[in-house]
Amino acid sequence: MNKLFKVSIPIILVLVVALIAGCAAGPTGIPPLPAPEPMPPQEYTDKGGYPGDEYGYSGTVPDEQVTERKIVKTGYITLEVEDIAGTMDNITDLADDLGGYVVSSRKYEYDERTSGSIRIRVPADRFEEAFERLRPLAIAIPDESTDSVDVTEEYIDLEARLHNLEATEAQYLALLQKAEEVEDILMVQRELSNVRGEIERIEGRMKYLERTSDMSLIEVSLEETKGLAEPWNPLSAFKSAVSGLASFVTGLATVFIWLIVFCWIWVPILVIWLRRRRKRKNQS
Repeated sequence: MNKLFKVSIPIILVLVVALIAGCAAGPTGIPPLPAPEPMPPQEYTDKGGYPGDEYGYSGTVPDEQVTERKIVKTGYITLEVEDIAGTMDNITDLADDLGGYVVSSRKYEYDERTSGSIRIRVPADRFEEAFERLRPLAIAIPDESTDSVDVTEEYIDLEARLHNLEATEAQYLALLQKAEEVEDILMVQRELSNVRGEIERIEGRMKYLERTSDMSLIEVSLEETKGLAEPWNPLSAFKSAVSGLASFVTGLATVFIWLIVFCWIWVPILVIWLRRRRKRKNQS
């Protein structure tokens, strides 16, 4: 009996691999997995899935069981504001109020101007509302754009592959319970580990699609700007004049230092020129 079982184990494994060879091989090279029963191809419905069971492959089910569309929305907007730090606080409060959160934020300075950026996620059904509440925070909006990607088909495909992988995992577990020889146990465990790794990879991707479709990303760039008609400020004018005087004095001092450093070049030339000029005057 043991001898017959030992011979049958490799044969069963080969048959399982052959049956699932064309279904859904992943990046790790794991054999794709068989659906319980082959189903005829179905047309994709406008409700966000294939007519069929929870995996989209069989007869008719109620509309509420059909996979909802997965739309990943991304928005980009540039705001010109007077107060970068204050605006970032307002955007943080806005995200909290909409049921979202801040992904990242950054504030930096260059050329005596302050800029910033903040990335937030908000519920997909409040995506447009977020833009409507962001616009009043700015003096001007030089750039704004949105992008939507329908990942429903990818999600349904992953769902079907996950179903097949779980079916294959169950078959390997059944073989593992029957195996008695160490060699057979190790062979089944190796294939079982590969299938389990692919299941975890697909589950991770499905969770990512669910999260990004449920919570839309908005990237906000902040640029500091000043009003076109600022009131005249005597103190600012005085500081500007002092700064200009300091720059002028610094420039003169720099020129004087250069003249001293390079006097060995221009002094002999100046002496020769003055002697020739004096000689011409004496001759005349």
